[in-house]
Amino acid sequence: MFPLFSQSVLYGAYVSAFAAAAVVSFAMAPRTKRIEHDDTRRGLFWLLLTSGGWAAAHVGYLTLPTVGLQYASYVLGLVVGIASVGPWLYFCSAYTGRSIHRDPTVRRAFLAVFLVIIAVKLTNPIHNWYFVAEWATEPFAYLEMRHRAFHWIAMGLAYALAFVGFFMLLELFTRVNSDTRPLFALIALTGIPVIFDVAGAVSPMVLDITYSSIGVAAFSVGVFSLYFDRFQFVRVAGETDNPIVVVDESGDLRDYNGRAAELFPSLSDSLDEPLAELVPELTDAIDDSEGILEVERDETTRYYNVSANPFTTGGAQTGQSIVLTDVTHRERYRQELEAKNEKLEQFASIVSHDLRNPLQVAKGRVELALEQDDTTHLDPVVRAHARMEQLIEEMLTLAREGVSIDETETVDLGRIAERSWGMVAAADASLSVDLGDGPTVSADPERLQQLFENLFRNAVEHGGDDVVVTVGALSDGAGFYVEDDGEGIPADEREEIFEAGYTTSTNGTGFGLAIVSEIVEAHGWEIRAVDGTDGGARFEIRTE
Repeated sequence: MFPLFSQSVLYGAYVSAFAAAAVVSFAMAPRTKRIEHDDTRRGLFWLLLTSGGWAAAHVGYLTLPTVGLQYASYVLGLVVGIASVGPWLYFCSAYTGRSIHRDPTVRRAFLAVFLVIIAVKLTNPIHNWYFVAEWATEPFAYLEMRHRAFHWIAMGLAYALAFVGFFMLLELFTRVNSDTRPLFALIALTGIPVIFDVAGAVSPMVLDITYSSIGVAAFSVGVFSLYFDRFQFVRVAGETDNPIVVVDESGDLRDYNGRAAELFPSLSDSLDEPLAELVPELTDAIDDSEGILEVERDETTRYYNVSANPFTTGGAQTGQSIVLTDVTHRERYRQELEAKNEKLEQFASIVSHDLRNPLQVAKGRVELALEQDDTTHLDPVVRAHARMEQLIEEMLTLAREGVSIDETETVDLGRIAERSWGMVAAADASLSVDLGDGPTVSADPERLQQLFENLFRNAVEHGGDDVVVTVGALSDGAGFYVEDDGEGIPADEREEIFEAGYTTSTNGTGFGLAIVSEIVEAHGWEIRAVDGTDGGARFEIRTE
């Protein structure tokens, strides 16, 4: 038996706790207007209203003067209490970026179960499936509700659904990089009352009623009074897999998620430091009109679209949330398109210039042949047509070589070099293959043969019909070279020679080395022109 004084104190503590929970929940409900996200705001608002109503019903159950009113207040609490499960799940789903709360099937199923449970609760006086009311004196005088089987079924279902919400929040908190320990603690407050629920079921010294409304009230105080900014940021960071960085109005780092930390390691442990000092390229991208940030990590280059949006608290701007969206595929496509457009411009220039000369020659000679009835004028026409055919064929080849290579195989460099040499018209020129135990090369055989053919033709064109061409392995085994004993390439022209249309020969098309460069690039190799051993031209292709 509790002494009368102790009973009064305990009774006052119960009433005060539930009254405080009701007042806090109702008082915090209007503050949900500060939450920017509509569904999160709506879910938390109704959670506070139902929890406040639940706590107020418990106060009525403990304080109303008649047994009938206490009974009615308790049943009202049961109805409002089970109703709070819906807003809780709605809030958890919306806050964690899910769409379960908007699923019509889920809504209809929840409503059906809710109505069945409410029907059983409201008709309890008829069947007593849910509880039986008896007067008790411990731990103080009150109308005790002895719960029956249906109560435990409904409670089990309610707590199972509540824990689904807890797991949603847990998954979110572990996914973002922000310090979520305060929010973990606040969420834990909503679960602590379960301990009292269990104690009430096994001990007569604890009232067998539900205490969850007190936990919700404590959670709301923590969110709106202590950690609202972090509460907002975690929702923003959790709704996307994109890197997110939050800065205050002064540009100092306020928070960031895990993806941002992976992208910019300098952010780690650097809160309250200027972002411009930590990641200057990011702040530069914000000010850039294009807003594209190029980031090199692990020997790869990725591109991000950078957008800065106001980060608000209660409608007042407190900084910016910087979101980086990976646009690597789009940016690479844009760059490829620009390169193709540039190539088209080169082709247009070549067509208008290089093809015009042989075309004019052919036109003039045909007119003379017709006027003079002299077929000797047609020989230059044949040569002009051959020249145009060569130009067109090499332009088409150059256009195709930019396509990436999907399939390669290990090839015999010496065999392909010798086969390629057979395609070059140079009776007095000679080829020397000195590969020894040369490099193993993975390549597209047809493209590699085109590479050799164009380098060999270039050697004959510039070195003469008796030029000596050598194919050998680089000294470090990282590739191969093609070298001739001709005049060589001036140092100031070695970059330009790979440009389409560039040639120093009156008979050259300017496409041969451009084709070579495209094939090398398509394989992911590198090429450079240097001085040959005997002063001629030497092209080194690095394959590793």
